[in-house]
This record gives sequence, structure tokens and C-alpha cells, in this order.
Amino acid sequence: MNFYPPKELVDIGLDAGLKKAVMPINKILALSILAGAYIAFAAIGSTMAMHDIPSAGFARFIAGVVFSTGLMLVVICGAELFTGNTLLSIGYLENKISFFKVMRNWFWVYIGNIIGSVLLAYLMYLSGLWEYNSSAHGVYALKIALGKVNLTFTEAFARGILCNWLVCLAVWMAYSAKDTTGKILGIFFPIMMFITSAFEHSVANMYYLSAGLFLKQTAAGMAVDANLLQTLNLSSTVIKNLIPVTLGNIVGGALFVGGIYWYSFMKK
Repeated sequence: MNFYPPKELVDIGLDAGLKKAVMPINKILALSILAGAYIAFAAIGSTMAMHDIPSAGFARFIAGVVFSTGLMLVVICGAELFTGNTLLSIGYLENKISFFKVMRNWFWVYIGNIIGSVLLAYLMYLSGLWEYNSSAHGVYALKIALGKVNLTFTEAFARGILCNWLVCLAVWMAYSAKDTTGKILGIFFPIMMFITSAFEHSVANMYYLSAGLFLKQTAAGMAVDANLLQTLNLSSTVIKNLIPVTLGNIVGGALFVGGIYWYSFMKK
């Protein structure tokens, strides 16, 4: 076969997790900064591609097509992404990775992803590309951030579960492929589906929310409701979005992918 069957994927996922669990913190940070930047590049491209498409559904589809490049860069080029690393749950459930080492990895990867995402958001802000298409691009990006901080906790949490269920399945399918083409195709369809479905990804949101905060400083000339704009601040980005979405991402990846496949193929 030119792919690994499901039973072998659990072993591959376990081996990958064991390597991640013992990685030095300085290397974790370096690779996770890259991952935050790669996902931010994907978010930048998808926002630019969809901002002036009148059909919302088709716009999300186009965004999904573009955004899938982000996880391809992470998986194929090599980087540490928090949402994918929720699959360390396999090693924990198999008693090969301690709870402390799982938390250590998640903490530093999350920090690195934030740094990479904010860095790209700031560089994008400095680029002046928000003024593209008579500032329609900037208005659209700002509205994305506003939409995210105005979700309820339950909505953000549920969308976080659904998102990382698909993201970790994309990683799982990439594990199954024995060549680069197979990995690209394995990643493309689940990621395209999660973006088209408007689910919530914590690392992508690190970029979208940071971009929104930067743009808020110059929003006076943009067609955005002033009262709604007040709902976007550092506190709301963390409490209203990043916390529930991150918790949902953990459940979606660690339980519904890592946990269930461990139980199905590895549990004695």
C-alpha cells in the first residue's frame, strides 16, 4: 500500500508525540513561532482572497482553499502547532508521556504560536495592505475580529471542538501518506472544510484578533459601527474567544481524534 493503515497511524502519532515531549524549550519556541507565522500567512491570504466576494458561502470556500496552505507548511516544512500537538494525548493515555510533559509542550508551543501570529499581524499592519481596495480589505479583517469576540462561550467552545477535530484529522491523514503529494491532499480537504464551515481555530484567531486590535487604532476612517468596535479589546480577545476556543480545540483533538483512535487500536 502507498499509505499507512489506521492501526499503524496510532503508532506513528505516539512516536511523534514522544519526540515532541522531550524537545528542548528553545527549539519548541523557535518551531512554534514558525507555526504561528505559517498559520498567519494562511489567514492573511484567505482574508485578501475573500474580502470582496459577495457570496458569503463561496467566499468561505475560497478562503478554505487558500488557508489549507498553512497546515501544509507546518506539517511538511516542520513546525510546532498547538492544535496539532493536542495529539500528545495518545502518549499520555499510553502512559509514555507524563501529564507534566504534555502541559510543558502545550504551554511553550502556545506561547510561540502567539509570538509568531502577533509578529505577522504587526508586519501586515505596517505593510499598508489594509488600504487595498479602498480599505475594504481592512474593514473586512476588522469585522472578522469583531465577530469572534461577540460569540457566546458555548458557541466559541463548540466551534473550537469541531475545528480541531478536522485539523487533527488532517494531521492524521498526513501521517498516513508516504509522499509529499499525499500529505498535501490529506491536509487540503479537512482544512478547507473547517474554514468553509466557519469553525474556530485558536492559533488562526491569534492572528485575526491581533490584526483587529492593530486595525482598531486607525478604524476612524473605516465603515465599522463605533459601539461594536468597543467590544474589541485585549480582555475580550482572551476571555470571549481564545479561552473557550482553546478549550474546544483541546477536546476536539485530544479526545475525538487522539483519544478515540488510542482506545480503538492501542488500548489493551
